[in-house]
Amino acid sequence: MQIKLNDKLLDLSRPVVMGIVNVTPDSFYGASRRTTEAEVLRAVERIVCDGGQIVDVGGYSSRPAAGDVSAEEEIRRLSWGLEVIRKEFPHVCLSVDTFRAAVARHVVEQYGVAMINDIGGGTLDADMFATVARLRVAYVLMHMRGTPATMQQHARYDNVTAEVIRFLAERLRQLYELGVQDVLVDPGFGFAKTLEQNYQLLRDLPHFALLDAPLLVGVSRKRMVYQLLDTDPQGALNGTTAVHMLALAGGASVLRVHDVKEAVEAVKVWLAMKGDWCFARD
Repeated sequence: MQIKLNDKLLDLSRPVVMGIVNVTPDSFYGASRRTTEAEVLRAVERIVCDGGQIVDVGGYSSRPAAGDVSAEEEIRRLSWGLEVIRKEFPHVCLSVDTFRAAVARHVVEQYGVAMINDIGGGTLDADMFATVARLRVAYVLMHMRGTPATMQQHARYDNVTAEVIRFLAERLRQLYELGVQDVLVDPGFGFAKTLEQNYQLLRDLPHFALLDAPLLVGVSRKRMVYQLLDTDPQGALNGTTAVHMLALAGGASVLRVHDVKEAVEAVKVWLAMKGDWCFARD
């Protein structure tokens, strides 16, 4: 599998790691918040040095019950962060975490962002799919119900895996009809899912191969990890790594993480187990 990111092809035949940079004051994991230029630069440098291949920048917290942020404020936060990154890391592959078409258009046109990571899967902004098609960028299609503020009220399913796959398949069809080819699918762990539903999805990850699209998994330090282990986001690294290994076994192509070094090491162990010693020893 390959996806096009700007003028480069990213090979996903081996799993890759996407590092998170939050330019927000209220992300659920406090250590991920970057509010100064020095903090942003240190975060990106660490992602790159630790082996992350994509930097995902967010300006809107999507934690449960998060407060709303205007499009103008989201653009202001992202523009500041992306300006800082582009000056020092002009060639880094950038993704932006946003569900708003206007924000996507701004960051792609002004900062050369290669990928839009949309938690709403096009449901929170009716213009998103057409905008991504016009911009000709890669797109992460995630499953969620409701909004970040209301999503936990919508965690009722007859069969969570079947319903998530059905949603993603229908939205994929719409994207392909618009000419968007470089699409990753994300089951949306933690978004409108209970603890039990999250682990059902984790068990069922191999079924997502039916979609014939690269699979992105974002479970880093989330409630599904720390609630199970009776800890908090700060204490959830070990549990996160365990879930990452299970996600790799289930077919994940991209891990979206706060802790790049640990995730890259998990990928290397996974590849060694599969017999891919060449990459594992790099």
